[in-house]
Amino acid sequence: MPLVTMPKLSDTMLEGTLVKWRKKAGDNVEVGDILAEVETDKATMEMESFDEGKLTELYVEEGGIIKVGDKIALILADGETAEAAPAAKSAPAAEQPKVSAPAAKSPVAPATRTAAPVVAGRVKASPLARKIAAARGVNLAAIAGTGPAGRIVKKDVESAPVGGGGATTSAAPAIRAARGIAGEEKSIALTGMRKTIAERLLASKTQIPHFYLSVSMDGGPLMALRKELNAMAEKDGSQKLTVNDFILLAAARAAAEVPKINAAYDGDAIIEYADVNLAVAVAIEEGLITPVIKKANTLTLREISAQMKELAAKARGKKLKPEEYQGGTITLSSLGAYGIDSFLAIINPPQSFILGIGAITKQPVVNEHDQIVVGHRLVISGSGDHRVIDGAVGAEYMNALRRYVEKPALLLL
Repeated sequence: MPLVTMPKLSDTMLEGTLVKWRKKAGDNVEVGDILAEVETDKATMEMESFDEGKLTELYVEEGGIIKVGDKIALILADGETAEAAPAAKSAPAAEQPKVSAPAAKSPVAPATRTAAPVVAGRVKASPLARKIAAARGVNLAAIAGTGPAGRIVKKDVESAPVGGGGATTSAAPAIRAARGIAGEEKSIALTGMRKTIAERLLASKTQIPHFYLSVSMDGGPLMALRKELNAMAEKDGSQKLTVNDFILLAAARAAAEVPKINAAYDGDAIIEYADVNLAVAVAIEEGLITPVIKKANTLTLREISAQMKELAAKARGKKLKPEEYQGGTITLSSLGAYGIDSFLAIINPPQSFILGIGAITKQPVVNEHDQIVVGHRLVISGSGDHRVIDGAVGAEYMNALRRYVEKPALLLL
C-alpha cells in the first residue's frame, strides 16, 4: 500500500508547493507516470510514481505547501483499503489529515466557523488562498480551513463573505497611508524559490565576511576574436559564440590555475575542490537559478558554449534535473545584457567566490603610444569569503582571469 510523500527534490529543499495534479483521484497509475508538478526552492519539477495501482486519495490541493516527507496521495492495489494506510513518518500525528476522503473533495464548511489554526503566529493557508483573500479583502484569521491539518485553501476563501471578519488583512495599507503613499496595492505570495533566495542570501550577507575586488579589462581582443569566429560559424552553419562563453571558459581556466579560489569553508577545515564546476546565474520569472557546468576547465570554447545554452533553456523551461543545478564551486552572474557596467554580487553559499560580469562598453582609453583612442572596457568584480580566501589570492585569480580575457586566443589552446 504505497503512501506517496513529498520527496526531497533538491539539496536545500524543506518543503514544496504542489503546483498541479497530472493525475486525478480514481486514475490507474503505473511506475514512471507523472503524478504532479512540484515547485521546489530551485525549480518546478515533475514527480513520478514509483508504484502502480489506483490513485485513491489526494491529500493536497493545487497550491498547497507540503513539508518534505508529509503525505500527498495514496495508491492502492486491488483488494487494499484506505483504512490500513500507514502514516507518513516525518509528519506529526496531530497534523495527519483524515484518510477517508481526498482534500480536493472535502465539503465546504458551514458559515459559522472556528478560527483558522495559527502556527508560530502565522495563519496556515495556501499561497493561492492568500492571494484570493488579499484581492477580496477576506480576513484569513476569521475563517477555518478544510485542507490538510486545517490549512485554508482556495474554496474556503471563495465561500467567505467579501471583507469577512471585519479585521483588516494586513497592516500595509495603514503603513502606506501614513507614509503618504497613494494608489492601489497588491500582496504577492512568496514562492518557494523566492523564500529560499531571501533566506540564503540574507544568511550569506550577514554570516560571511565578504571582500570585493574589481578589475577593468581590455575587451577589444575578445570582441575581435569573437567576430572572427562567428564569421566562420556563419559560413559552416555552426552555433555562434557569445561574450559570456569566453568569460565562462576564462573563469574556469583561471580557477584551475589558482585552486585556492575554488574552495569552501567547512567549519574546522577548508575544502579545496579538484574540479571547477561553474554555477551560472540564469534569470527566470520566479527569481534566478544557477545551473552548473561540470568540469568547466576541461571543456573547449564550443563545448562550454553548447552546455550553457542547453542548461539556460532547461532553466527557463523549468526542466532542470537536480544534478544539473547542484555541485557548483564558483558562481558567475552577468548583468551586461541588462546594460549594467559593474556590480558586486553576494556569495552563493557554500561557495567562497562569485564573479559579477558587467557589459563591454566603448570608452576613451590611452594606448601604448599615449594616445587617446576608443577602446572596449569590461569590468569584472569578484566577491570572496575572507574566511577562505585572502585578498592576495583573490588578486592572483583576477589577474589570471584578466590574462585570458585580454589574450583570448589562449582559450583556443
